[in-house]
Amino acid sequence: MSIPSTHPLISSETASSPLIRALRGETASHIPVWFMRQAGRSLPEYLKVREGVGMLDSCLRPELTAEITLQPVRRHGVDAAIFFSDIVIPLRLAGVDVDIKPSVGPVLGSPVRTSADIERLESLSLSDESLAPIREAIALIVAELGGTPLIGFAGAPFTLAAYMVEGKPSRDHLGARGLMLSHPDLWERLMQWCARVTGQFLRAQVLAGASAAQLFDSWAGSLSLDAYKVHVAPASASVFEQIKDLEVPRIHFGTGTEHLLGAMRDTGATAMGVDYRTPLDQASALLGGNVPLQGNLDPAYLTAPWPVIEAHVRDVVARGRTAPGHVVNLGHGVPPTTDPTVLTRIVELVHSL
Repeated sequence: MSIPSTHPLISSETASSPLIRALRGETASHIPVWFMRQAGRSLPEYLKVREGVGMLDSCLRPELTAEITLQPVRRHGVDAAIFFSDIVIPLRLAGVDVDIKPSVGPVLGSPVRTSADIERLESLSLSDESLAPIREAIALIVAELGGTPLIGFAGAPFTLAAYMVEGKPSRDHLGARGLMLSHPDLWERLMQWCARVTGQFLRAQVLAGASAAQLFDSWAGSLSLDAYKVHVAPASASVFEQIKDLEVPRIHFGTGTEHLLGAMRDTGATAMGVDYRTPLDQASALLGGNVPLQGNLDPAYLTAPWPVIEAHVRDVVARGRTAPGHVVNLGHGVPPTTDPTVLTRIVELVHSL
């Protein structure tokens, strides 16, 4: 199945938008900018619509998901919407017992650590019916966005697996890394399952109308290069392979991953997100100077005086010019304490450069 003729890349001119042109290494009319976690707790309108609604439920109610996704586009004038979802949504859709605990994060009813656990997991999958809320939300979103692209979102297999093995968030992911090294056969089965459902989840988003796709590997930075290449890269490559025929830009992002940038690109990414720890000119050099980049404002600057923020934005933009294309973004997500007017002002500044 290819992208339908009604897809925004064909029908709504998102193909010529600054974001898509930059992600393809083409000259854009202006430098595009959007922010990871731009839809969320920094916006009062988000807090209002989320009152009394759990996180995962808010990701599976199409009208609410669409409203939350669109809020930062209306407020800030960013060059893309990012589909409002959560890394563990594919798990919930497949029937895994998982929830988001306030002040904790994703918590599984039962961790996945043994052959029997993985065998039970392998009996679960995403169905066309389970993905219906995702397709419905995206239809509502792209109908309002017009020529502004929607970016599809999914957590990478390693990050999903890390939550599943630990059963909850972890600082060092020792449980996941331990399973990887002590029982590589079980680990491979777990990663293959994660790759399959993640690919299905991302593909559904693209076919429904997303003009780009981002794979977010929150915890890959905890791995050595060798461990990543052997035990993680094949699964991430499998995800990208499942959407490769759709020919949308494929962004790969992780935190603390300077030592993994080349290996992450080689999984099938066409553009690389860079966190705030690595200057963009340095990242571009590590990647051979021929990969479009996304990033990498330091979220800590968002609380600084405006002259300090402006200098930082200008520096990031200047360093981003060393890549064939550059999308300005944060080097991680928007902190919940951020003043939304600061984000709007950054968008205006970036568009003026």
